[in-house]
Amino acid sequence: MSDDRLFALAPTLEAFKNGTINVSDLAWLWRDAAHAHEPALPERYLEVLERVLNQLESAALFTEESCSFSQTDMIGALRDWLIRAKAL
Repeated sequence: MSDDRLFALAPTLEAFKNGTINVSDLAWLWRDAAHAHEPALPERYLEVLERVLNQLESAALFTEESCSFSQTDMIGALRDWLIRAKAL
């Protein structure tokens, strides 16, 4: 499998922001791509991704004001993670 799956993740962030996909679909796509990436990503990358996705899923359960995790910040964290993962 090529790293095309990671490159295909960037548009999912915009789709999520626009409401085209929900947080569950976003998280599934990112987890699937990260685990299928070849060569395998370092374990630390998978741990960080899982933490960010868990926070994003938690944030979705609350309104922006009542949650300690900002969806905007989490999307930014995913964007940063993706840049670093593609650079490996």
